[in-house]
Amino acid sequence: MLLALFLALPVAAEDHRQLAVLSPEAQATLRQEMLDNLIALNEILALVAANRIKEAGEVAEKSLGRSAMGKNARLPFAHRPGPQMPPTMHEIGRGGHFAASEFAAAATSGDRERALALLPNLTASCVGCHAAYRSH
Repeated sequence: MLLALFLALPVAAEDHRQLAVLSPEAQATLRQEMLDNLIALNEILALVAANRIKEAGEVAEKSLGRSAMGKNARLPFAHRPGPQMPPTMHEIGRGGHFAASEFAAAATSGDRERALALLPNLTASCVGCHAAYRSH
């Protein structure tokens, strides 16, 4: 019976994303950074939902924007994901920082409509990178 269930399951699709070869230490740093980004995104969405747009912009800049770039620069090279990434992957990540800063500028200025229009850009780089790359 169990064998019949396994045979009925569809075969897992092959993962065609590009492998980004990172050291184990850099993978751990990147995983923590991605978790921190998700926490920040959740906080931003909660603030936007509460109509606290300016505060959402402040969190976006501090946690995801240009202000957050280079935070791993002091780590030993083996722990730094950025320099180990394929160049296009690294550029996608940089684009995410720029998108977050653009949202933050609109939000902190009080331009609610522009901030709402830019909100999807906060995750566009995440989606693009995860769709194109894998680290294991």
